[in-house]
Amino acid sequence: MARRTRAPYIVTPQLGLGYIGRHPPAGSSNDTPMAAAAAVPLLLLLAAAAASPASAAAGGGKQTHIKLYWHDVLSGPNPTAVQVARAAVTNTSKTSFGLVVVIDDPLTEGPDLNSSTPLGRAQGTYVAAGRDEVALLVNMNFVFQGGRYNGSTVAIMGRNAVFDAVREMAVVGGTGVFRMARGYAQARTHTLDLKTGDAIVEYNLYIKH
Repeated sequence: MARRTRAPYIVTPQLGLGYIGRHPPAGSSNDTPMAAAAAVPLLLLLAAAAASPASAAAGGGKQTHIKLYWHDVLSGPNPTAVQVARAAVTNTSKTSFGLVVVIDDPLTEGPDLNSSTPLGRAQGTYVAAGRDEVALLVNMNFVFQGGRYNGSTVAIMGRNAVFDAVREMAVVGGTGVFRMARGYAQARTHTLDLKTGDAIVEYNLYIKH
């Protein structure tokens, strides 16, 4: 009586126990349940992975709203905004195109720099990036140095068309309390001195973290 030979088995991470080179012979029903059972954990894992982004988006995280005032001082003996570079066309440009400014601007709870509670500093740069319109490319960190967010930062980047009533920029990150932050910042000019360039801007931050 001839012995019946069976194809060798191999373990694969995706399918569990399976045949090499051909399908199992007809009637070999004992192997199919084993392969199916081995595949169940993988299917459950894939289903969980597919559901995770949706669950995270639905659950979200903590949302924080912060209102504060940003003081950009170009004039006087102690400016907080300093020009560090300009292009050849900057002097003749109506929009100061090509101008680069480094800032370390005070952030306060209210609009009065002298009497309002200090909250921290806005440190970074802005670049005059519009040729036909006064529009800045802003890249700055709000560094909180007092209050409940002391020691934390929020990173803001985006386009600021300074003569628009409301300008929106992206919150692209943060540290401390605001680690992995995302959201947006809305800027509204409180006061602007066209002679000196000094400005006080109200910022509303809407942060998810």
